[in-house]
Amino acid sequence: MENRGLLFIPDISGFTRFVNETDIEHSRLIIQELLETLINTNSFGLEISEIEGDAILFYKFGEVPKMEALFKQVEAMFLEFHKHLIAYDRSRFCQCKACRSVVGLTLKIVTHYGEFTGYNVKTFNKLIGRDIIVAHQLLKNDIDQHEYWLVTDSLAPEKPLSGPEPWMEWSSSVKQTDSGEIPFHYTQLGELKNELEPDPFPVSEFARRTKVLSVTREYDTDIITLFHATGDFSFRHRWQEGVRKVEEISHWLPRVGARSRFIMEDRETVIRSSSYSYRPDHIEFSETDEGTQDLHYFTLEALDPARSRLTIDFYRNKSLLGGLLFDLTRKKKLEDAYQRSLANIEGLLKELPSFAMEL
Repeated sequence: MENRGLLFIPDISGFTRFVNETDIEHSRLIIQELLETLINTNSFGLEISEIEGDAILFYKFGEVPKMEALFKQVEAMFLEFHKHLIAYDRSRFCQCKACRSVVGLTLKIVTHYGEFTGYNVKTFNKLIGRDIIVAHQLLKNDIDQHEYWLVTDSLAPEKPLSGPEPWMEWSSSVKQTDSGEIPFHYTQLGELKNELEPDPFPVSEFARRTKVLSVTREYDTDIITLFHATGDFSFRHRWQEGVRKVEEISHWLPRVGARSRFIMEDRETVIRSSSYSYRPDHIEFSETDEGTQDLHYFTLEALDPARSRLTIDFYRNKSLLGGLLFDLTRKKKLEDAYQRSLANIEGLLKELPSFAMEL
């Protein structure tokens, strides 16, 4: 049985300590998505031993890998990690501390070669051995920067690579442990981010639609608390008339492109978050019904620190017949339902904590 192989640990850091429930839940979901991104980027044949908080313990039994191939795996994970951060930061709705700090998250990767073995506990495959301890000890070191690739001498006794990137410069250091010194090399990875280009913003959907209904109401609450009440799909069945339940399709993290299944009294449909813009005193976001292509546009305005206004505009595809039928058969009924929905928000706000500190 093989007992020598590669240990590969990508480790995420950068979150501060959060006290708000939203921060805790969203930081958990953000880390979950990032860990899934790292796992999905594995093309090196790495096996997963376990998820360790904000890190993954990968391993691969066999001979010492070629450093050029190992760098390609490091590069791929690092780039996909930051692509995900950029995409979420550009599309996110939430203004909690966890979501605002996403772009500050960092990734370091520790690689080590040594002896270890596995054992099974029910369906879990665990690793044991001195070199498992060594690899984890290396996560705590004296490297100033937080985005680097660390390679121990067991993988590369000399400077690991003379390239393949012109910016790649290697430094050497030693980790002092109770069982002795662990020499290693490391190089910064931040230059890789210069290769990233953000995806273009989606095209506006208003060109194909016309507004047929608008309702508005003022509330004795700050704009961020009102935004949490109206923009969080998990609260939607609490206030929107006709909505019995909302089911998660993608993760609950609120962002442009997120999709959820709405169980209505008379049908089921998928609602997609289609746009979002934020200023401390003015928030706008829209939702598109993927079945009917109807669009709801939400505008929140801060009238003062403790009072806000919500306006909901309803848009339909530009169609004379569709517009006439809507005016004749549905407008009054739908307007009454939305007025009741706006009144229902009052009750929900009384149960929510204030999020004014998030500004």
